[in-house]
Amino acid sequence: MPESTRRVEQVIEPQYVIEGAGVLLRRSFGPTRANPFDPFLLLDHFAFNDPIEGPIRGFPTHPHRGIETVTYMLEGNVRHRDSLGNLGTIGPGDVQWMTSGRGILHEEMPQRGPSGIVNGFQLWVNLPAAQKMGQPRYQEVVSAEIPTAEVKGASVRVVAGEYEGVRGPVTEIAAQPLYMDVTLQAGSQFDLPVPEAHCAVAYLFEGAGIFGPVGNGNVEPVKAVRMLVLGAGNHLRVRAGVDSHARFMLIAGAPFREPIFPYGPFVMNTAEEIQQALGDLRNGTFVQG
Repeated sequence: MPESTRRVEQVIEPQYVIEGAGVLLRRSFGPTRANPFDPFLLLDHFAFNDPIEGPIRGFPTHPHRGIETVTYMLEGNVRHRDSLGNLGTIGPGDVQWMTSGRGILHEEMPQRGPSGIVNGFQLWVNLPAAQKMGQPRYQEVVSAEIPTAEVKGASVRVVAGEYEGVRGPVTEIAAQPLYMDVTLQAGSQFDLPVPEAHCAVAYLFEGAGIFGPVGNGNVEPVKAVRMLVLGAGNHLRVRAGVDSHARFMLIAGAPFREPIFPYGPFVMNTAEEIQQALGDLRNGTFVQG
């Protein structure tokens, strides 16, 4: 198959929102029935970074059903615990890929790093209908276990998927995701084959870069902070600006093409399944051992 490089279809400026008990976030998109980024449901970037904002109250105990939540930290940490008895801390460079399945109750409490900021991401990934009521599970990977590929000015931390023969530690995810933290030195280039059917976005959070074919005239680099929606094709190409590095999260996955019905922390396929989730919460059967 001939190489077809994906072009930028849309540039989205993240909007500030407050979630949980006072956590400021940059949100690129959230769950909607239209589901334009299938299989991805939500992308948030922690932005609670001004000490005068006061203490971070975090995300007190709340339920999830039918989705996967992915937390990836750059600075600061998130302490978590849940209804299954899990307790731990997601620190700089760590990732937690939680598959909520039929139901889990958990809390997440961000804490500032040494410089006084919290920096990281939360991604929600849909589950196909056949797995929405499956058993909850975690894949927790500490920073030292996430491999990095260094190729001609590109430094790529591979959480899920493969780059230049380096495979990420997160596996057995229905959406067959690519999830990578990519840093490019000024003027360097990143190339990656991507399945034609995958939805693909890039979240540029440092520097500037050209996303798509390079060398076809005057193309202005996109500057951080922006999310770029990448169109059809089987190849990704990104070049950092001539006088600026670029750092972005690359996120791609296979769409399920199923109707969804999102309601707060639940994403199911029908309104009736949402009513069932609420009923299970009321009668104490939401979480099963």
